[in-house]
Amino acid sequence: MTPFAIAGVQMHVAALNSNVEGMRHRIDILMARFPWVQMVLFSELSPYGPLDKFAQPFMNDALAQFQEDARRYGIWLIPGSMFEKTEDGRIYNTSAVINPQGEIVAKYRKMFPFRPYEHGISGGTDFCVFDVPEVGRFGLTICYDIWFPETTRQLTSMGVEVLLHPVLTGTTDRDAEIAIARATAAQFQCYVFDVNGLAAGGVGRSLVVDPSATVLHQSAGQEDMFPIEVDLDLVRRQREAGLKGLGQVLKSFRDREADFPVYDRTSGTDAYLHTLGPLQAQHQGSKAGVNVSDPRTALSREVQLSPAAVPMFKGRN
Repeated sequence: MTPFAIAGVQMHVAALNSNVEGMRHRIDILMARFPWVQMVLFSELSPYGPLDKFAQPFMNDALAQFQEDARRYGIWLIPGSMFEKTEDGRIYNTSAVINPQGEIVAKYRKMFPFRPYEHGISGGTDFCVFDVPEVGRFGLTICYDIWFPETTRQLTSMGVEVLLHPVLTGTTDRDAEIAIARATAAQFQCYVFDVNGLAAGGVGRSLVVDPSATVLHQSAGQEDMFPIEVDLDLVRRQREAGLKGLGQVLKSFRDREADFPVYDRTSGTDAYLHTLGPLQAQHQGSKAGVNVSDPRTALSREVQLSPAAVPMFKGRN
C-alpha cells in the first residue's frame, strides 16, 4: 500500500476583497483537526476571487504567505489559482505547487479559459506534472480543462496517478462537470480531486473519485474540509489488471492501431468545426444554432471536401 492523505477545502470566496487570510485560517483549522494530512488543495481563484482586475504578478505576498504555511506544517499546498498579470500585460489563470519545504516546485497556467465568458484571459501551453518523493506522480489542471480529455490523456501518458483539479463552477452545468470528473477517473484510471468553491467561488459539490469511478466523498453546498487517504498501489494495480478486472484502457490506447488525424491541424479532418459560428457569448433573443445547416450540407457548401479528403482514422501500415 502506498497511502497519501490529501485534503480538499471548499470555502466561501469573496469577489471584492482578498480571501488569503481566510484560506490561511482554514489551513490552521484543518491541520489542527487532521494533523496527518500531507497535501491541501483549494478551489480555483480562491485567493483573490473571480475578477481579473485583481490580477497579480506571479511572485506576490500571498504566495509568500502560502509558502510559509506549507513550510510550517510540512505539507504540499496548492492554493487554488489566481489571475497572473505578466510584464507584457497578458493575464493567465495560474496555479502554484508548493512543497513541504516551502518551495514553489511547479507552476501551471490554465490551458482552456472558459471562453467566451473569460474574455481576455490567455491560455497556457505547458502541462504540470510533479512527483511526491516515495509516493507517486501528480498532475494539475484547472476547471474547464477537464472538459478536454486531451489534457488528462497527456498527463496520464506521462504517468500521473492523481489529478488535482481546482474549479470555480457557479453555473447550472455542475452536474455535467461531476459526471465528467467520474468519467475522467475511469477513462484514465486515476484519482480525481475536484475542489469547488462557494458564493463567488462556485456552488460547491466538490468531489473525490477513485480510479474505478467510485465517489469517495461529495460535498454539499456548505463549507467543507475533506481529508481522503488515497492508495496509489490501487492505481497501479488497476492499470495493470483493469478497472474491476476488466478494461485496461491505458494499455489499449498505447497498443492502438489507429492514429487520429484530427490532432493534425493541417489534415482537414476538423473541417466541420470551421463551419461553426464564432466563439462568443449569447445575447437576448439569440438565434445561434437555429436554422443552421447540418454537417453534411455545411461541409459541402463551405469547404467542398470529398470523403476521401476527410479520413476518420489513419491505421498503421
